Amino acid sequence: MTRPNSATDLNVDWQQPIDDFLHYLQYERGYSKNTLASYHRQLQQVAISTLNNPEYAQLNWLTLEQQHLKQHINSLRLSGIKPRTIALKVAALRSFFNLLQAQQLRADNPAQYLTVPKAARDLPKNLAVDQINHLLNFDSSDDILASRDKAILELFYSSGLRLDELVNINITDIDWQQKLIRVLGKGNKQRIVPVGTVALTAIQHWLSLRPAFSQLLPEHDKLALFVSKQQKRISARHVRQRVQLWASQQGLNQHLHPHMLRHSFASHMLESSQDLRAVQELLGHANLSTTQVYTHLDFTHLAKVYDSAHPRAKKKS
Repeated sequence: MTRPNSATDLNVDWQQPIDDFLHYLQYERGYSKNTLASYHRQLQQVAISTLNNPEYAQLNWLTLEQQHLKQHINSLRLSGIKPRTIALKVAALRSFFNLLQAQQLRADNPAQYLTVPKAARDLPKNLAVDQINHLLNFDSSDDILASRDKAILELFYSSGLRLDELVNINITDIDWQQKLIRVLGKGNKQRIVPVGTVALTAIQHWLSLRPAFSQLLPEHDKLALFVSKQQKRISARHVRQRVQLWASQQGLNQHLHPHMLRHSFASHMLESSQDLRAVQELLGHANLSTTQVYTHLDFTHLAKVYDSAHPRAKKKS
């Protein structure tokens, strides 16, 4: 039997269950394209790894046992793969085998009791307020691309949007009078977020120039808020590139990705308001514990709060 070197070499017994699983996640659970791609990649890697072991060549998803999965996970550990990456793979496997159980194709879930190495939780990286101001301080009045990018950057920081949420916004999602935007978050959950006057002004300026990029838009992109000069809805990849371009152009000596602007929004809002629940709603977090990570960001602010509030923080004169 020829050993597979890529996903295209998988036979139907391995590939079809993956395809069925991805179809379920997309149409029943509303998962994003990025999540689908991640799950697809994780499962295909397990399949290829299994088939490349001569002892397991006759196995498939319906006959794999926990010991086979354990061996794969252990090989990842030994090769230095990060715990967080392994955890993603185990999560994908558990969800995948849960569906096979639900479809009565398996009686058990061999991934259910796989142990995942604990990873140290990294604090989200964010920009200071003066860095944000410096990033956004550029003239975009006479340049179409700069005007679009200014609107994108202002909106990221104004509303704390995820990348997928921003690229999928349509013009009709904006309530100009109430200063609100309707976005589609994780799991196709819709939420309404406020947007600041500065960001709205930048968006209005971009929309006045947008016709230059919208003459040949396909029907499904006609209402897209942000479009590219290729006459289509702007892609997440292109937004990432433009964000980094402006970071470099504005002299920020660090890698800047869109999610860092979301982190900056969250930490600055929390520092100013001290309202964790409100920030949770604005970010669209299902669990408060996800938002609580931002309470650990501004140690200077926490120290000031402690010094001013704790009865024994200062020596009595």
